[in-house]
Amino acid sequence: MPTTQIILAILLGLGLSASTGLNTFLPLLLLSAAARFHVADVTLGAKFEWLTSDVAMIVLVVVCIIELVGDKVPAIDHLLDVVGTFLRPMAGSLAAVSVLNGLDPTTASIIGVVVGAPTSFGFHTLKAGTRVASTTSTFGCANPLLSFIEDVLSFGLSVIAIFAPIIVPLALALLVWMLWWVIKRLRSRSATPAAAARSAP
Repeated sequence: MPTTQIILAILLGLGLSASTGLNTFLPLLLLSAAARFHVADVTLGAKFEWLTSDVAMIVLVVVCIIELVGDKVPAIDHLLDVVGTFLRPMAGSLAAVSVLNGLDPTTASIIGVVVGAPTSFGFHTLKAGTRVASTTSTFGCANPLLSFIEDVLSFGLSVIAIFAPIIVPLALALLVWMLWWVIKRLRSRSATPAAAARSAP
């Protein structure tokens, strides 16, 4: 496998892994569809062709809908985040390993896990941070809106990874900055009333 294709495959896996940190199943569904319908020359390793099967796609559609809807319901969104702490790194690893189809299976697995798991977990942690800050400052009222924005970002990042993996590092840098900015704003908003209360006679 040419070095250029290896780099692009790693960047594809990196982008999809980051996307799973925001939404567990949407990136896997988009990857499955892209591989099945030969979009942007996306191909999966032989051991991962099951992701393009009818059963896999139906399951991914169902769990994706459940996550999209459930993440906007109070209490359920918190439960999904707790479960996501374990599921999202696994989904990120699966996405990263499956696209490294031109490498030795052992090498692909090692690279996929090293790239996929920590990337997914990192973005999951940032997402969880925004939810905590939102819950503190808005009593959870802004959480459904944040969930929708996260879905859009996950979808957009997955599309970028599939069609233009070369710009994934830039997209990830912008996304990290955006999530950090949101957390900072929400925390400053929650700190203002507390400071006012302390200064009140």
